[in-house]
Amino acid sequence: MMRNAFLIILIIIFLAACTLAPKYTKPQAPIPVDWPTGAAYRESKAATGAATAPELKWREFFTDEKLQKIIETALDNNRDLRLAALNVERARALYGVQRAELLPSVNAVGSESKQRMPADLSDTGKSMTTERYDVTLGISSWEIDFFGRIRSLKDRSLEEYLATEQARRSAQILLVSAVANAYLTLTADRENLKLAEFTLETQKATYNLIRRRYEVGLASELDLHRAQTQVDSARGDMSRFTQLVAQDENALNLLIGSSVPSEFLPADMDSVSPPKEISPGMSSEVLLRRPDIMAAEHQLKAANAFIGAARAAFFPRISLTTAVGTASQELSGLFKSGSGTWSFTPQMVMPIFDARTWAALKVSKADREIVLAQYEKAIQTAFREVADALAVRGTVEEQLSAQQSLVNAVAETYRLSNARYAKGIDSYLGVLDAQRSLYAARQGLITMRLVSLVNRVKLYAVLGGGSD
Repeated sequence: MMRNAFLIILIIIFLAACTLAPKYTKPQAPIPVDWPTGAAYRESKAATGAATAPELKWREFFTDEKLQKIIETALDNNRDLRLAALNVERARALYGVQRAELLPSVNAVGSESKQRMPADLSDTGKSMTTERYDVTLGISSWEIDFFGRIRSLKDRSLEEYLATEQARRSAQILLVSAVANAYLTLTADRENLKLAEFTLETQKATYNLIRRRYEVGLASELDLHRAQTQVDSARGDMSRFTQLVAQDENALNLLIGSSVPSEFLPADMDSVSPPKEISPGMSSEVLLRRPDIMAAEHQLKAANAFIGAARAAFFPRISLTTAVGTASQELSGLFKSGSGTWSFTPQMVMPIFDARTWAALKVSKADREIVLAQYEKAIQTAFREVADALAVRGTVEEQLSAQQSLVNAVAETYRLSNARYAKGIDSYLGVLDAQRSLYAARQGLITMRLVSLVNRVKLYAVLGGGSD
């Protein structure tokens, strides 16, 4: 009865054990509270009153149905995301192992032993053989966590598990944005391929016209060779964009873990429904909800908890080994009256001198400072990423408008130059220059449209959207 009461007292003390880990205080974010302002950060009308990134699920942000299906496939099949999920399972299991250290391990042991004793060693002066049978139920070397060493290690393991879970969410955000970017890049390259095909057909028609004029003496040989250069240039672009489209499809296949069905591939940019406009929110504090930053903070908490384990190493370790059971010289007598046995062996180890404990404490504190710097850098990097995306959003509409105006102006220049050449007023050099300018302007317009769409995806991702 007294033994049971003593065990209960020990368990109560164990459950109330303290921890020597320093109190965790959330660090001050080393970034401005407000987003950058200035000419480059003008708020677009479409973003006014828009939802913030964490409020929008990726199915709501990406309005294109084909892209939604491709992202769903990627989330199911992508190997990097699968590895991230397996790492979460592994971290959860490791946390379970560390948490179990707080509880005693109870084992049942059955044993049999036989021993022959020679006559000169026997008390009876005769050789003899002894037998012994034991069955015990006990606790082997259970450390009673008076100073929170095991509890601190358990807390550290928990924070590392939580950091791994946030890393999985971050990996999902990266995957969703990477799939969207690959899809949009493929769309732009297909648009460029169509433009190259159209330009090649136009240049061939122009070349044939000039060749006929040359044959009747109305065009010079120089004009004919200049027209030939345009045809060859367009042929080269056709081949280049055909290659890029194939490589874009390969990149998309790798991201989703299988071949993309042809019916899910975009035809051109006009067929793609653009992502929704989002608002960055009123304060940069929204960045603290980004999974990668939350993972960094969990790592900081883990390093903080490890300091508690390092401090506890300076204090005594108290362990308990105890067992109850039965023993007998005969197997049939194991459970007879009077065969009961018990043992109770508490042990205390008091560290007197061990230079490693001081070094370990210094390491734990240095680790915390390292992780703190990494956490602060993660916040600063996130702020820069959002600021860059906001700068693009604040200027891309003006760039698109200017590029569209340029295309219209160059197209009119080409029409007039072609008309003047047909009437013999100007040389073919003016037409050639206008063709090149028009082709480059149209390619520039496709690029600007891609930049606008990709930047929406980037802003959504760097604000922490796309993890659910």
